[in-house]
Amino acid sequence: MPIRICLCLLILMCANVMAQQTALVGGTLVDGLGGTPIRNSVILIDGDNITATGTQSELAVPEGYQVISTEGMTVMPGLWEMHAHLMLNGHSDYGHWHPAYKDRLEDEIMPASAVQLLLAGITTARDLGAPLDESISIKRRVESGEIPGPRLFVSGPFIQHQPYPGTENYRWGVNGERDARAKVRRLHEAGMDVIKMVDQDEMTRAEATAVVDEAHKLGLKVVGHSHRPEEIRLGLEIGVDNFEHTGLAAAPEYPESVMTALKERTATGRVRGGPLYWTPTVEGLWNYDYTRDNPEALDNNCWHRGLQPDTIADIQQSIAHPGRLLYFQLTPKRKPTLKRKIQQLREAGVVLMIGTDSGIPMKFHCQSTWNEMEVWVNVMGIPVMETIQAATYWPSKFMGVEEQWGTVVPGRLADIIAVKGDVLRHIALLQDVDFVMKGGVVYKQNGQPVEENL
Repeated sequence: MPIRICLCLLILMCANVMAQQTALVGGTLVDGLGGTPIRNSVILIDGDNITATGTQSELAVPEGYQVISTEGMTVMPGLWEMHAHLMLNGHSDYGHWHPAYKDRLEDEIMPASAVQLLLAGITTARDLGAPLDESISIKRRVESGEIPGPRLFVSGPFIQHQPYPGTENYRWGVNGERDARAKVRRLHEAGMDVIKMVDQDEMTRAEATAVVDEAHKLGLKVVGHSHRPEEIRLGLEIGVDNFEHTGLAAAPEYPESVMTALKERTATGRVRGGPLYWTPTVEGLWNYDYTRDNPEALDNNCWHRGLQPDTIADIQQSIAHPGRLLYFQLTPKRKPTLKRKIQQLREAGVVLMIGTDSGIPMKFHCQSTWNEMEVWVNVMGIPVMETIQAATYWPSKFMGVEEQWGTVVPGRLADIIAVKGDVLRHIALLQDVDFVMKGGVVYKQNGQPVEENL
C-alpha cells in the first residue's frame, strides 16, 4: 500500500479514537470541587471533552455511546504530580547517574518516567529541573501524541546563584541582574511553563528580585525552595508564588519570624494575585525508615516500564542496601518535625499541593503520588477531600488551567481515573488505579495498560 494512503488511514484512525463518544456509568463521582460526591454517576464524554455529568436517574446515555461501567468504583479527576523529576528514576547515586545517563534522557529516561506517571493515574505533572533541550522535547512529544505521558508543565533548568559542580546542563547560574532577566527570557522563549529557583538566599537580592520580576512580566509563576528560613523570608518579600518542601532540616518548627511573614502574605491573597501555594513533599521523609526496613515495594516492577535492562540493573544495585544511602542519613532526625511543620503551614493559610520529588532515590514515578496522599490523610490528619483537591483542583488553579481541566465537570477535558472501592475512606486504594483516561483516550482499563494507546 502506498505510504500516502497508509498515512491517511492512520490519521483517520486517530481521528476516530479522538471522536469516540463514551459514557462512564455507575460509580461514585468525586468531581474535585470539594462538594458532596455524586452516587450512581454518569459522565458523558464526546471526544476529549466532558459534556455532561449527573446520576443514572436523571441523565440518560445517548444512543451510540460506548458504555464503560464504573460500578463499585470511585471516579475522580486525573491526579496532578506537582514536583516530579522526569530525568531521575530512583537511582541513589547522582554523581554516577547524571554523567552516565545524560545522553539517554530524551530517548529513554524521560519517556519512561512519563508513561509510568500516566499509568499510575497522573494525568498532569510538573517537571521541575532538567536540561532545556530535553525538557522541550518531552513536552512536545507528549503534546503531539508521539509518546504517552501526562500533560506536562516544565521548568527546564533550575536558576540559582551558581551551579553545583557537574550539574551545569540542568542548573543555570546567574551573574547579575541583567543576566538573571536574560536567563528567564530564554526559558520563556523556549516554551517553559514555570521558573524553578533554588538557593535564592545565595543570590544577591537584586538578582533574585530580577528573576521573579521578569518571570511575572512574562506571565510565568516562580517556584522556590524553602530549605532555609532566609530562603522563605526572601522568597516572600520578592514574590515567589509556590514554595517546595518542608525544609529547615531537623529544626522542630518554622521560626516565629517566618510564620509572621507567611500569615501576612496569606492575608493579602487576592491583592497579591492569589493564594500562597506550598508543595511540602513529606512522604519520602516520613516513610524512609519503613522502606529501609521493609524494602519489598522497591521490587515492584512497575518502575521498569520503558527502561532498558542495563538501566534497571543499575538502579537495582544502587538501592540494594537502603540503609546505607547517604542521601537519607539525616532523614530520621527530620521525620519527627514533619507533623508540626505541616500543621504550621495549614494554620498559616497556605494552599497545599501534592508533589513528591518523584524520581529521587527509591522514589519511583509509579508509586510516589499515592504514597504522598496516604501520608497526608493517615499521618498528617489532612481531610481526604482536601487532599484530593490538593492533587486535582488546586494545581489546576495554580497553573491557570482550572477552566480547562482538573475537575470532572462539563466543559473540561476528560482526564479521569477510577478505582475499585471507596477512596474517600481508603485513600491507599490509589496505589492500584484501575482506569485511566486522558483527553478521552483510555490508557488503562480493568487494571491493565491499554497497549494500543501507549
